[in-house]
Amino acid sequence: MKRQYQQLTYEQRCQIYTLKKTGFSQRAIANEIGTNQSTISRELSRNSGDRGYRYKQAQRAATERRKAACKVTKMTVSMVRLIESKLRLEWSPEQISGWLKVAHGKPISHESIYLHVWNDKQAGGDLYQHLRRQGKKYDKRRHGKSTRGQIKNRVGIEERPAIVDDRGRLGDWEIDTMIGKGHQGALVTIVERTTQKVLCAQVAHKTAAEVTKATIALLMPYKNYVHTITADNGKEFSGHEKIAKALDAEVYFAHPYSSWERGLNENSNGLLRQYFPKGTNLKLVGQCEVRKAVRRLNTRPRKTLGYKTPNQRWMEMAA
Repeated sequence: MKRQYQQLTYEQRCQIYTLKKTGFSQRAIANEIGTNQSTISRELSRNSGDRGYRYKQAQRAATERRKAACKVTKMTVSMVRLIESKLRLEWSPEQISGWLKVAHGKPISHESIYLHVWNDKQAGGDLYQHLRRQGKKYDKRRHGKSTRGQIKNRVGIEERPAIVDDRGRLGDWEIDTMIGKGHQGALVTIVERTTQKVLCAQVAHKTAAEVTKATIALLMPYKNYVHTITADNGKEFSGHEKIAKALDAEVYFAHPYSSWERGLNENSNGLLRQYFPKGTNLKLVGQCEVRKAVRRLNTRPRKTLGYKTPNQRWMEMAA
């Protein structure tokens, strides 16, 4: 069955620009951002100019087309109030749009919501501050060979069972750390690949001992649903054998500078940055603040889950 054309978000257009500059094929870009190749092909052919593809120009052109096609506004006073209430819960415009369609049968586009946010900003409002990136640019992917030390007895991702890539079972996790300003404190972040459920804990120092202890504490309540854990090559994960033994699981390591191999975890870290921006001293962050942010993320509808929340999807699969 032919898939329906998907409207791209501003964030996805940023990703397309970055991945294209990196040399990704259209098929690889589609797989990376979770859409189909025809959508990428249509986007590039429609929005490429003399200087190639530029995400700002592409978003502007898409917005103008959308405005021209929509002659009757659906942003009533009551609808605006509802949308703004969800924005203040840090729901993205795309999540709000999908939720409105599924839960209320109201087809409000995410672009209309973005336009409302930017108009509110120009009028002195603060809705934009509740967006994940607050309109900031994406950083380009880094290049170069790995200079990180080798972890003893590490097992590469190429040996990870193929079933993990299928995302058909509960219990395959990705793990990373998020560092505070001046290396002051860190967060251990873990996300389950199928349900997108996020776990997180604050540690005072990004040492192997503290990260190992936090990882075991976070996952022990879910031990029956821990099959694999995929990490990057940071030395803080050198306690992987202790983690594997405590949880009766297998730990695998992605290739250096291959963040797309842990793409869901990278995305989750970006979502957490909405609550703990770069420049935050994470040593001063309390576990109460961390739990509140995690609760927000796990009760927020996701497009890739059919606008269900990670908690809802977890309950369905664990039942």
